Amino acid sequence: MTLARTTSSPAPSRALILGSTSRYRHALLSRLGVPFEAIAPNVDETPEAGEKPADLALRLALAKAHDVARIRPEAVVIGSDQVADLQGEPLGKPGTHARAVAQLQRMRGQTVVFQTALAVVCQATGFERSDIAAVRVVFRNLSDDEIEHYLHAEQPYDCAGSAKSEGLGIALLERIDNDDPTALVGLPLIRTCHMIRAAGVKIL
Repeated sequence: MTLARTTSSPAPSRALILGSTSRYRHALLSRLGVPFEAIAPNVDETPEAGEKPADLALRLALAKAHDVARIRPEAVVIGSDQVADLQGEPLGKPGTHARAVAQLQRMRGQTVVFQTALAVVCQATGFERSDIAAVRVVFRNLSDDEIEHYLHAEQPYDCAGSAKSEGLGIALLERIDNDDPTALVGLPLIRTCHMIRAAGVKIL
């Protein structure tokens, strides 16, 4: 008698959601070729009194992931946030040209740490992981004319610290030091791959 060999089927990959409307994070996550949808979280991004930049970024990344997970509990949800850390002071998105000028004038010649936080949550399974990818960036001693040229060319008013490194913003910098190459753009993909695989999303 020949016994039929049975193999267990792999568990289906969980749905993936990016808890963000950032076009930069959307473009980065698209590189993985994994289907996902983007849902805007409803989170107040106001820093708490005395909150350190890394703590702020991590708190907001977790809050964004949990906010979306409440309405999609079966899915794996990615939350992320980035805060520029200038000697312990958080610098967020400038929003306006004048604020961007002020940010870049303060950062010229300085070392700034871009604290890029990542959180991955699946409410149905109780999965939760978070981490910080800290990117140390040394800015050139920029002239006012260089700052104006850059801002008019890129208009990076939705970027933390006014730094859009994937475009002309790379010319602002002397050096970048980090261990996750896409972290400065807004989503550390090495860490993202580790976390979403652990949460049940098939990548390869």
